[in-house]
Parts: sequence; structure tokens; C-alpha cells
Amino acid sequence: MRDEKASTAMEFAIAAPFLIGILMATFEIIILFLAQAALETTAEGAARYVLTGQAQTNFTGVKDSNGKVITTPQQQFAAYVCTQMSSFMSCNNLYVDVNSGSDYTTVDLSVPQFTFDATNNYKVTNTFNYNPGTQGQIVAVRLFYIWSVTSIFGFNIADSTLTLPGAHRILIATSVSKTEVYTS
Repeated sequence: MRDEKASTAMEFAIAAPFLIGILMATFEIIILFLAQAALETTAEGAARYVLTGQAQTNFTGVKDSNGKVITTPQQQFAAYVCTQMSSFMSCNNLYVDVNSGSDYTTVDLSVPQFTFDATNNYKVTNTFNYNPGTQGQIVAVRLFYIWSVTSIFGFNIADSTLTLPGAHRILIATSVSKTEVYTS
């Protein structure tokens, strides 16, 4: 006679790691999609701020008493965008790129090549554009976010097409719109 309880426990011990791995991988993908959706919402809000002219009129830079620029308009806009992000996302991993042009064909939407500092501690050394344009221009607001990925049982959803050190993905959200008439 066989002990049914012992065989059930043994079967569960064999199957449990696989089930837990699948659940953890599913959870990681759900969180990744949630982060992408949150970044898209943030990009739409940031683009709305540009298309209504608020970014152009409110962010003019900050200078000290000697006239030295302390905070650029680009830094001010990035700080604003950071306040609009979901709380589970870090501002340190956010990069903002704003381009404008007279029509849709003149707006640069090429994906920048990401470069990292010598220690590969995920500090991007690129410089990004901040040209919010003027009234009636086409403006593209792009947000880049470096998302850390947890590799579970060899299931790695890290971005292998871009040269990112370690297990990371670059989430990209873009919003293109035409600026409205606004008072400067």
C-alpha cells in the first residue's frame, strides 16, 4: 500500500518552484506594464503643459545674484515632470527630451544612443534636448525611464537590443502635439 499523503507532498515539492517562478515572472511583467502606463500618462501631462504654453512662460531658468544660471529651463521642466510621475518611480531614472519643429517631418524622433559613465552605475551621460518651441509649432515630448528588472529562474525581460549594463529596460513614452496660441 502506498502513502498518498507522501506522494502528494512530493509532487507539490517538485511543482512548487515552477509555479512560484511563473507567478513571480507574471508579477514582474505586470509591474513593467504598469510602469509603462504610468510613464505614458506622465508624458501626456507634460506635453499638455508644453502645448498650452505654460512650460515656455513658466520655465525661464533661475540665476543667482551674479547672473550665473543655477537652474536651466530644462532642469525646471524635468523637475515638473518628476512631480507628475507615479510614486513608485524614481526621478533619478527619468530623462526628458523635448523637440520642436515647424511641421511633423522636422521634429527629431530618433532614439538616442544611451551611454553610461565608466563605473556602469547606470548614470546616463547623454545630453537631451529641451526646445519647447513657440506658438503653433509641433512639439514632441519624450520621456525615457531606466527600469531595473529582476531576473527570475533565467526568465529575463531586460532589454537585450540596447546596450544597457545589467538587467534593465528603457521605457519610452512619447507625446507629439501642436502648441496652442498662448500669451507670453
